[in-house]
Amino acid sequence: MKKFILIVLALALVLPVAAQKNPLGIDNTCYALYRETEKQLGKPGFAPANELFLQAATERKDERAQVLYYVQVLKDLMARPVTQDNDVLVDAARESIKQAALDKGFPEYFYQSYQLSQQYYGRRGEDYRALLLLQEMQEHAIKDGDAYGIWTSSKFLADMYIKHNDYVSAKPHLIQAINIYNSTDNEAIRRESPSRLYCDLADTYPIASDSVRINVQKAMSGAKGRMDSLRCHYYLLRLAALDNDRPNYERLRDICLDDPDLANISPDSKLFFSLIDATRDGSILDREEEIYHLSTVREMKVIANLCENAGYKDFAFIVEKKLLAIMETELSNTNHSRISELDVTMGKAALNAELVTKEHQISRISYVVAILLGILLIAITTFAFIYISALNRAKRKDEQQIASLKEANEKVKMADAAKTRFVQNMSHEVRTPLNAIVGFSQLLSLPDGTLSPEEKGEYAGHIINNTKMLTMLLDDILNASAMDKGSYSISYEEGEKNFMCEAAISSAEHRLQPGVKMYYDPEDPAPYTFTTDPRRVQQILINLLTNACKHTAQGEIRLSSSLTEHEGYVTFSVTDTGTGVPADQAEKIFERFTKLNEFVQGTGLGLSICRDIASRMGAKVFLDTTHPGPGARFVFMVPAVPETTPDAA
Repeated sequence: MKKFILIVLALALVLPVAAQKNPLGIDNTCYALYRETEKQLGKPGFAPANELFLQAATERKDERAQVLYYVQVLKDLMARPVTQDNDVLVDAARESIKQAALDKGFPEYFYQSYQLSQQYYGRRGEDYRALLLLQEMQEHAIKDGDAYGIWTSSKFLADMYIKHNDYVSAKPHLIQAINIYNSTDNEAIRRESPSRLYCDLADTYPIASDSVRINVQKAMSGAKGRMDSLRCHYYLLRLAALDNDRPNYERLRDICLDDPDLANISPDSKLFFSLIDATRDGSILDREEEIYHLSTVREMKVIANLCENAGYKDFAFIVEKKLLAIMETELSNTNHSRISELDVTMGKAALNAELVTKEHQISRISYVVAILLGILLIAITTFAFIYISALNRAKRKDEQQIASLKEANEKVKMADAAKTRFVQNMSHEVRTPLNAIVGFSQLLSLPDGTLSPEEKGEYAGHIINNTKMLTMLLDDILNASAMDKGSYSISYEEGEKNFMCEAAISSAEHRLQPGVKMYYDPEDPAPYTFTTDPRRVQQILINLLTNACKHTAQGEIRLSSSLTEHEGYVTFSVTDTGTGVPADQAEKIFERFTKLNEFVQGTGLGLSICRDIASRMGAKVFLDTTHPGPGARFVFMVPAVPETTPDAA
């Protein structure tokens, strides 16, 4: 051991040149010793090396180096084999770093202790525990107004949600991190690159949309190293494939394949590129099983999009089916109602047992008092009476608690019954398109020559249409869940009313019933651009048009826009010649899971989601009860000038 210490001291004396490149800003001799501790992480020599580092930091009164001593202790635990026995040591090391960071005035290490701890639990597969640490970290940062802590916790929370394909929850954290980066002068933050954040934010938007392209370009502009450039090239490659830009795709593919770190960006990149190429030469039809080896939802969506564009609708259906399975798995993991019910039941049982015990105590004491009533002194009798009264008061208190728990248990049962009704309704709604998909798939599997090419095309179209219906059902549920969690955001940008209306009709017209006409009839056909969230406006218009398609068997559906109907608003309206809505049901139809006609396809969420989105935009959605009929007229009023400051995208 003495020999080891002498070697380290010698290193500290002969490394003044290396110490000049000192990114930590600590004493040069301390930095040389710090680098030696880095080499010894997870090895037997770490403890003496770190103690020598602390001794030097103390002698030179380098407080930052003293805090780094505790950081190295935690990093050494992380470098060792992961065992449950290390949990207590990891938690203790984190608390030591936090205390030292606060005492010495280096808050960045306070937050780094959370960052390292969540990485440790992430390696153990305890994602929920890691998520709790990140949330605790962000709460501290927000309370202290610390930009570095908020920025770091936002990045890691986004990574955690993306790991589970929850891009809806990841998006607000990514936007928050980007906004802090763009507005802060904190050197620790500005030294980092925003490229990864912009690429991850691009993944939260629909594939190949303008928002994806904008964020990828921002990622390119903010790239600060080779890995940033590699990630941007990979994202540009995906866009080139979707745009059918073959030369650019092949150029970017060669760049990516030449980089040995490509696996850190996409573990399945070679398979992904191979499947992209297979969609061009038709060999994708023989590689059905390989689709299940893609590890990310985004890559699967790219393949699905390419297959559909190339005319391989059967294979596109297989990919979409896999995506649905992943989404259903994510949804099922969020159901915790049974846990709450179990907690209430266990609490009730514990109180019942305690009450029975106290009743036995009362009975025994009452019996003793009765036997000794004639011979005991008045003081003892008084004491017994007081004690019995106290127990009776405790009993009444426990009975009140049991009554409260019974009431809570009834509420849990009512919630469970509501959940059961919802699941039954969803089972009915999902079964209808699934039956159509299975039926037409069986027809397509008949021997060659049974069906004509026109019939095959028609049946494939039915399969794709019903698959999109399933996706729409799940999207409604995910949107409702995001709104309940408060993670549904509005992103403002410039939008043109005619373009949004025409895009909405293009997205909804495949839902028209035979013989029904759908068209756009603006009050003023001239273009009009205003600040809003174009994607949310189109989403509401598509929902209203789809709702009209469900209830209109003949006649027409007319989408209108007006700049004068309501002052200060751009007013959109959807008028149909369908079954109409009674005036007394004008507000009820905007409640969740409300369907006036149980035989019409849908979850009863569409109109509710429209109103929720509109309220977040300062807009209004309502049924025009003055419409003379036949049919119904829904009105969507969007402020020409938003009431709040637009969020950064």
